[in-house]
Amino acid sequence: MKRRTLLRSLMALGGAAGTGPAWVRAASSSDPAAGLLTQTFPDLQGQPQPLAQWKGKPMLVNFWATWCPPCVKEMPELDALHKRHSGVQFLGLAVDSSANVVKFVAKLPVSYTLLVAGAGSIDLMRRLGNAPGGLPFTVILAADGRITKQILGPVDPAGLDKWLTEVAA
Repeated sequence: MKRRTLLRSLMALGGAAGTGPAWVRAASSSDPAAGLLTQTFPDLQGQPQPLAQWKGKPMLVNFWATWCPPCVKEMPELDALHKRHSGVQFLGLAVDSSANVVKFVAKLPVSYTLLVAGAGSIDLMRRLGNAPGGLPFTVILAADGRITKQILGPVDPAGLDKWLTEVAA
């Protein structure tokens, strides 16, 4: 029970339930992303998927949870952007349990890859620039692995579309 309370508190801190503007920061070239690309997480079938398999390709990594309303709300928007930007690897990292994610995608499927990162990924989010550990949290990596943008809170689809066009160029 304590874990669920902690996760909900972190979501409230980070996303403010979508009531305010998202925190957005363009990252400098010195931001470390190497820790992210060394991670391996299970897919929805339980098979380990190393993030290094997508090295060399621009990536959008979205940390989300089934119990996070702003996360759920932005998933169709991310799915539409995924379909528009085929040159960018989209990846949803669920700060949740595998069982919850499997049930969730049966109701709201998406076309991009979903992996289960679990509650332990909050430390990873903090290392990537999300000090409060809130959700949703999106990181965009250039093809060379540099973090080029971090968004804490819901994404702005139009702004993200423009950014992805630039990153994939």
